[in-house]
Amino acid sequence: MPSPYRVLVLNQISANGLQRLPSGSYLTGKDLSEPDAVLVRSADMHAIDIPASVKAIGRAGAGTNNIPVKAMSARGVPVFNAPGANANAVKELVLTGMLMAARNIAPALSFVGKLDPAAADLDKQVEDGKKNFAGFELAGQTLGIVGLGKIGCLVADAAIKLGMNVMGYDPEITVDAAWSLPAQVKKAASVAEVLKNSNFVTLHVPLVEATKHLVNEQNVAQMRPGAVLLNFSREGVVSEAAVLAALDAQQLGWYVCDFPGGRILRHAKVVALPHLGASTREAEENCAIMVADQLRDYLEHGNVANAVNFPNVSMARESNYRVAIANANVPNMLGQISTAMAQAGLNIHNMVNKSRGDMAYTLVDVDSPAGDSVMAALKGINGVLAVRYLPAPA
Repeated sequence: MPSPYRVLVLNQISANGLQRLPSGSYLTGKDLSEPDAVLVRSADMHAIDIPASVKAIGRAGAGTNNIPVKAMSARGVPVFNAPGANANAVKELVLTGMLMAARNIAPALSFVGKLDPAAADLDKQVEDGKKNFAGFELAGQTLGIVGLGKIGCLVADAAIKLGMNVMGYDPEITVDAAWSLPAQVKKAASVAEVLKNSNFVTLHVPLVEATKHLVNEQNVAQMRPGAVLLNFSREGVVSEAAVLAALDAQQLGWYVCDFPGGRILRHAKVVALPHLGASTREAEENCAIMVADQLRDYLEHGNVANAVNFPNVSMARESNYRVAIANANVPNMLGQISTAMAQAGLNIHNMVNKSRGDMAYTLVDVDSPAGDSVMAALKGINGVLAVRYLPAPA
């Protein structure tokens, strides 16, 4: 019987997620040496030495900023995440943030919290004070959404049901997202168009070089006076300096975010939450189950789904003998792989090859076992990053 796959768990992962890795074939724990894979939530993997034995990393969440993705790509190691698994949780928090801003909930709670419950004129204090917190309703307001993935689509649908007008922008919207987007959403041509025409703007984009300070000094000035900016995406997507200046100038009405940084903390017009976006039982379970399933399918069959650095590749098994190859996306790789297998007397039964940027990935089913010599030959091809032999599980 083959040795079980060893999966190092760096954070508390939902038990229902870990149960997707059957105990007879997998060993999971926090102190495993030479792990085949790593399951992580928020632990900073930039600060640790990732063993050479690691073949895959699974992030039980959406963002992968805590993982050295570029270094893993150079080693031919896919980094999986769970896009959309926490979407409903984030959607509900966005709605909460809009309501908190529209109805001045944070200062109202602060006011009530300072009242003396034993005061004889408590009722009068409440009645006199409430006029300071009068707000407005969401119905009829315009919500601008930057980023129309799973979360953005759910937010759009919920906002429409609340009677809001919705405008959305996403230059890289997927076909699936486009099908999910309510027809009532007005399509914007740019971030600037969204900012200029919205009472509320919510951001749902990953933090990459192109989205760093997506909202900045230049474009925040284009927002409607008193507009509300919501950031449940990543801290660096917004320039805090620009937002603070806009709040102080009363250009912005509120900034609602999930990132309580030192510069914005305790500003009267900032509602900062402690990274609550995916902090629900349901979201944590959904993320853990999704990424565990993806990790298992990769380790056992070489299939790739939702890796941030690999193309999606899936091939039904038509043979008991499979080889998985991660390589640089350069010319003549398939030719060299086929030649190496032919020289070893292997007949290729089926093959799938896809690329994504600089990374390419190939699955090959052959009609007979692939011995050590052919594996060595494949590993010796210039540009090959990782090779795995995957006989069908018993």
